[in-house]
Amino acid sequence: MAILSVEDVHTYYGQSHVLQGVSLEVEPGEIIALIGRNGVGKTTTLRTILQLTPPRTGQVIFKGENVTDRPTYEVASMGMGWVPEERRMFSYLTVEENLRVAVPKGVDPAPRLEYAYELFADLDEFRYKDAGDLSGGQQQMLAIARGMIGDNDLLLVDEPSEGLAPMIVDDVVDALRAASEDTTMVIVEQNFSLAMDLADRFYLLDQGQVVESCSTEGMTADDERIRRYLSA
Repeated sequence: MAILSVEDVHTYYGQSHVLQGVSLEVEPGEIIALIGRNGVGKTTTLRTILQLTPPRTGQVIFKGENVTDRPTYEVASMGMGWVPEERRMFSYLTVEENLRVAVPKGVDPAPRLEYAYELFADLDEFRYKDAGDLSGGQQQMLAIARGMIGDNDLLLVDEPSEGLAPMIVDDVVDALRAASEDTTMVIVEQNFSLAMDLADRFYLLDQGQVVESCSTEGMTADDERIRRYLSA
């Protein structure tokens, strides 16, 4: 059974009809990439899944339950994590304090923290440094690590490589791969090659609709089905 089913959702911002009948499914253990040009509805799809921007029509099924219109905190408590593009950390808390906030109540934080530090050596080195004083790449690592150490069965990750140096991107990709052994993921990613390398399957969005979906195996940006939607 799919861990997530999005069924014909139509999502609006005011009068703007952003998602126009988006449907997708995610199986346990998969990494799914949402790709497409800027402004086609990728981030809105993540927000709709988490009910930050609930759909006007259609439904979202998570772990067999219809979560449409439920409060976001309730959906998150069911095991859905969120790594937003803006990172949204507590700037005046240390790295370790930011990580501790993400550990569920009643759970020993020590193993979770060590897991994060094993994935990102920079976080270990700067565990007592204020998050606001980290570099952009280190802040992205911290944002991803927070999502990984919660009890999340599904992790929504928005633009993990945005604004990062290539060397840092490699570290982030390695960490996401490692985390995918335990957590199913839906990732929005502008870097086509990275998305195809990381994900098992992809959904290509254009003008608020899914226009293509298939396995990432052997897929390149030169494929005519892809090129016409990704080119400017």
